[in-house]
Amino acid sequence: MFFGLSDFLKKILPKRLFYRALLIVAVPVLVLQLIITFVFFDSLWIKTNKGMTRALINEISTFVKVYDNEEIIKDELKNTFSLFLDLNIELVNNQTFDYQYNERWFSPIDRTLRRELKSNFNLGEFWFNTTNYKELIDIRIKYEDGYFKFLVPKDRVSSSSARIFALWITVPAIIMVMISLIFLKNQTRPITNLARAAERFGKGEELEEFRPSGAMEIRQAGHEFEMMRKRILRHLNQRNEMLSGISHDLRTPLTRMKLQIAFIEDKDLANKLAEDINEMEKMLNEYLQFTSSSYIEKNEMFNLSELIDQVVNKYNNKNIENDLTPRVYINGRKNLINRCLNNIIDNALKYGGKVKIKLHKKNTNLFITIDDDGPGIPNKEHENVFKPFYKIDKGRADSKSSVGLGLSIASDIIRSHGGSITLDKSKMNGLSVKIFLPV
Repeated sequence: MFFGLSDFLKKILPKRLFYRALLIVAVPVLVLQLIITFVFFDSLWIKTNKGMTRALINEISTFVKVYDNEEIIKDELKNTFSLFLDLNIELVNNQTFDYQYNERWFSPIDRTLRRELKSNFNLGEFWFNTTNYKELIDIRIKYEDGYFKFLVPKDRVSSSSARIFALWITVPAIIMVMISLIFLKNQTRPITNLARAAERFGKGEELEEFRPSGAMEIRQAGHEFEMMRKRILRHLNQRNEMLSGISHDLRTPLTRMKLQIAFIEDKDLANKLAEDINEMEKMLNEYLQFTSSSYIEKNEMFNLSELIDQVVNKYNNKNIENDLTPRVYINGRKNLINRCLNNIIDNALKYGGKVKIKLHKKNTNLFITIDDDGPGIPNKEHENVFKPFYKIDKGRADSKSSVGLGLSIASDIIRSHGGSITLDKSKMNGLSVKIFLPV
């Protein structure tokens, strides 16, 4: 039961830190306000209004009782009550008294008036209205063939401190919540900036030096992130320098070997050696391509639909079909995406006859599907083919023209853009490469 309640609370509670912190600040303030308001209305405002209303009804009852005394001068009695008790009294004769009134149960004044008028046994049928006049209450009491009409100021039955109390309890709370919003925004902004910087760095975008800000713990996390970023960049620079040296050192002996092959009289042996040297050179180029840093290229906004169309037109192959949503833009590294598409299409044409490319956009996500009618890849090998230099013997024959880096490079490029790449069986009974990219 408690696990179910916990899951339910997780679903309804906000996910972002700013709104969770705001909830922590706002809920106690609201609860405290509700408690104070309830205590005030129950112990002060309602009881005070009840006493004031009871006093007014007793005055009305006293007037009606004294009015029956024949020794009392009626007009002087009205004037006395009007002067000292602020009651405007009028006797309406020869009128049919309609005691049906609109019962406003949501109004505390109406409820209190109705309760006190009913509990006073000296009064008979009655009628009242608290809405006909802005500042007055109209109370009518049945008397002989007519009725008494009492016009009473509303402040006789309601306390003006309620409005002042509502103002003082509401305005400071709103001000405090607004101040809390400003402070919470300032505290969560460094976390958002750190997350955004980590996301951009993870996608290979160029970053300026990150400046930590905020609370001490957030500053420490930002400082550690900046140190980690610099270590990674230093490692990538060292790797690039090392690869450049390796490339220069290996290309020189390979060139000498090519020259020496020309002096070999045995042509069969010379051809075999040349083939091995070419394979070594191709492997070296693809390895350097795979390990080259993608941080050199900067992100740019480009039309992905146009890029795919250009890649397809470059092959000039009627067996390639495309179904592209027009004008799909993405912020990324255009040359790397181009290389990724070329690698996948090359594999599809190499092992299959027909290729279908589909691009569509759903909400803020892009989906690229490349299907072929080749032999496909067994399900158990779907994860392995993304490993560098991994080649399978089944389904797709080994070839010296491949060193097993095409899908590895494609996967590395897609993941550097925050996306994912998966393999499946296509509708053409071949391989289906599915690419997901966030916009």
